[in-house]
Amino acid sequence: MLITGDIHGTMDISKLPVYFAQHDGEFTKEDYLLICGDVAVCGFEPFDEAETRRILHDLPVTVLFIDGNHENFDKLNDYPVNIWNGGKVHFIEDDIIHLMRGQVYTIGGATFFTFGGAFSIDRANRVINVTWFPEEIPTQEEYEEGWTNLEKIGFEVDYILSHTGPREVVAYMGYDDSSDEESCLQQFLQCVADNTEFQAWYFGHFHEDAEVDDRFFCLYDNIVEL
Repeated sequence: MLITGDIHGTMDISKLPVYFAQHDGEFTKEDYLLICGDVAVCGFEPFDEAETRRILHDLPVTVLFIDGNHENFDKLNDYPVNIWNGGKVHFIEDDIIHLMRGQVYTIGGATFFTFGGAFSIDRANRVINVTWFPEEIPTQEEYEEGWTNLEKIGFEVDYILSHTGPREVVAYMGYDDSSDEESCLQQFLQCVADNTEFQAWYFGHFHEDAEVDDRFFCLYDNIVEL
């Protein structure tokens, strides 16, 4: 199982075909690639969206992703909700699957807690409900569902996937809160970190590759194997 950071549609997707070309024949559609948000399989421009889906579909693995902030949530949330490996998902295609917020999955013998979403710091240059969507920030219901699902499993998972990071981790990396909205999300993730036993936490959003405290990993260009 592989994991990486944002791809922003076709903007940063080239790392994926390059990686799999270098590992030709090592993976099948029974293997998984996890992307930590800002994927844009439901994007803002039809051509870019179609090309993103084509590239992901042509990879030799099944793509799993959480949502970031740069997604077209109108399109994404139009997909029917299904249950897959213990949690709610949107099947974009058979081999491109959106892992929804606050869910717990068992994948390849490991358990994962997922929580997408983040604040778009470039909102001023975007158009609401066209190139940014209020749904980029989780709702109170999503926070509550995530917490309840963690309670059900005794606050213990193998891995946690998010788009932005817990408050203390983000501060350690040198980033101030982007907004009051993201501050609330980061604080929720901090509560998850403080109360949950886990092996490693992976997130994206900050466009860098960094390791914090041996358990928190910000991903962008790197593709790592779990």
